[in-house]
Amino acid sequence: MFEVPEDRKYMESHEYATTDGDTATVGISDFAQDELGDVVFVELPQTGDEVSQDADFGVVESIKAVSDLYAPVSGTVTAVNEELFDRPELVNEDPYGDGWMLEIDVADEGEFDDLLSADEYREQTE
Repeated sequence: MFEVPEDRKYMESHEYATTDGDTATVGISDFAQDELGDVVFVELPQTGDEVSQDADFGVVESIKAVSDLYAPVSGTVTAVNEELFDRPELVNEDPYGDGWMLEIDVADEGEFDDLLSADEYREQTE
């Protein structure tokens, strides 16, 4: 069984967002990192870039596949996990902690309502 923390919202494409006020932290789910296999490269936007809900913001490359990453919410990128450039395996080791990808200054908190709850996401991945 994969870890699906209750404090996040999820996309059908396996990205998650957790919010602390106006800022969302974004990454990929435990299920997604397992499906990908060993992550060897991560391409992310730069701080200050704008992202739009459901639009791609980067790429994750593993030994099995190259996959686009999609933004769960729209806004301005306020932080990028630069540690992933040297240690992409953090996505596999700790997808909900040290393997986070972006922090976004959320433009419309209502967009969280479009995302799946932990229970809905669990049902999708079973």
